[in-house]
Amino acid sequence: MRRARIVVANGTKLAAGDTIRAPVRFYAVPGPVVPNGFDTQFHAFFDGVGAYGNTTGTVERISSGDSSAPERIIDGIRRGIASRIDADLQQPAAGIARALITGDQSAVSDDARKTMAAAGLAHVLSVSGLHLTIVAGLVLVTLRGGLALVGGVHGLVSVKRIAAAGAVLASLAYFAISGGNVAALRSTIMLVLVLGAIVFGRRALTMRNVAIAALVVIASDPASVFRPSFQLSFAAVVALIGAWELMRPPEGRERSLVRRIGGYLWGIVLTSLIAGAATLLFSVYHFQQTSPLGVLGNLFSLPLVGFVMMPFAVLATLAMPFGWEAPFLVVVGWSIDRMLDLGHLVAGWSSWLEYSPLLTPLALLFGLVALAWFTFLPTWHRLIAPVLLIPAVYLFAIDRPPDVLIADTTQAVAMRGAGGLSLVAGKADSFAVDVWRETYAEPIEASSLLACDSIGCFGTSPRGFSVAIVRDPAGFYEDCQLADLVIMRRDAPAGCTAGTVIDADSLARGGVHWLRWDEGRGGFEVRPAVPPLSRPWRAALP
Repeated sequence: MRRARIVVANGTKLAAGDTIRAPVRFYAVPGPVVPNGFDTQFHAFFDGVGAYGNTTGTVERISSGDSSAPERIIDGIRRGIASRIDADLQQPAAGIARALITGDQSAVSDDARKTMAAAGLAHVLSVSGLHLTIVAGLVLVTLRGGLALVGGVHGLVSVKRIAAAGAVLASLAYFAISGGNVAALRSTIMLVLVLGAIVFGRRALTMRNVAIAALVVIASDPASVFRPSFQLSFAAVVALIGAWELMRPPEGRERSLVRRIGGYLWGIVLTSLIAGAATLLFSVYHFQQTSPLGVLGNLFSLPLVGFVMMPFAVLATLAMPFGWEAPFLVVVGWSIDRMLDLGHLVAGWSSWLEYSPLLTPLALLFGLVALAWFTFLPTWHRLIAPVLLIPAVYLFAIDRPPDVLIADTTQAVAMRGAGGLSLVAGKADSFAVDVWRETYAEPIEASSLLACDSIGCFGTSPRGFSVAIVRDPAGFYEDCQLADLVIMRRDAPAGCTAGTVIDADSLARGGVHWLRWDEGRGGFEVRPAVPPLSRPWRAALP
């Protein structure tokens, strides 16, 4: 264990590099809540996090960190920007403004997040190519225009190259205060390569830039390859660059102002369609989430983001050292409110189109193969694999919903009834049950499918199987003779005649259990969330 992630009581002011002392209750890092779901243990292991915890008493600061340390300076800048935003804006605009400028999404309200996701605007919350390109473009245009007004500069230096160098510095500064997620790192590397090509008078090869960015990200954080942010970010940019190479308009053709405006709007539509199609499979697999009218959401909102929200966010940040940020932040807040209004409108239109199929890991493999094919072939033949991906996923990678879900660290048990999954044991507001609701798109409310007494619970599902939850060991063997599935939170004795027994040892080793009734063979298909494989990020059990 190199690190632990600890929740400290609100009100304790700490900064990067501080040394503290406090009583802490530690917890094991939890495993995935559904099979093939987000594996917290895997990602925590590669982040060096060996435990979670929370303070249970007074937090004492033993010493403060070095005030000149880069991480402390950056942390101070980010906190200062966030405090200025909170002072001038109200929620939900304040939380979104903090996400835009500092990359901190912790203050974004759940309602705002859901609205933006449904309207196809979730990418606006994550600092990525859109944000960095706007910032770099503003700096490039401003510096180039300003230097062009200075007499005699053209004869001494290349104004275009100096402006590009300034845009590189602006991109690096924005990346530093943005939190440095994978999408921001990829975008920063690509921007530096493109702008660096301008500085040195060379031509930027865009697909090669993607490869360089991917290699840098993989070398610095290999585990990121398995994270949604890496897959979504690179899928979108590869698709956009590949589509641009196929549809690139001829150079040197002059266009009127009307044609340029029309081209800009058409570009938003195409960009949204291409990026949405490229990331759809990954979004469905990881988040069970789609935004069917995302094209409209982006068409309505991206002009507002590009011409109002981000430029004024840049101006507000530059004005903060002088205390002049308030009027600029007001404009940012107004644009965020209007974006949310448009998002609500689009989300309402698509409320009946949000069906998301369940996919197996095979779908992810198909998607990665299709993306690789699209990347390496330079002609229209690159479209063959993406087209074949649709029937391949439909025929071989559609998963089925469970009939029973059993939590490992709580008492929660969900069982399929006539109206879908119902909660037959445990608390309805537990974390595992919330994830089950989102993953399988079912309400999972408490029901009386099982009849309970002091010894345990017993009942039969409309699907044709019987379930017994054993509370008192005295009823174990009786339930074994009656039930198809026996659930026990203690180690089960040997000799049970039930078809499937899930006990404490099974849950400790396999975590959450997914079960589906197979009528043909009269038994359950069982999937533990933690595969029975020896891996360094799993706690060793005797």
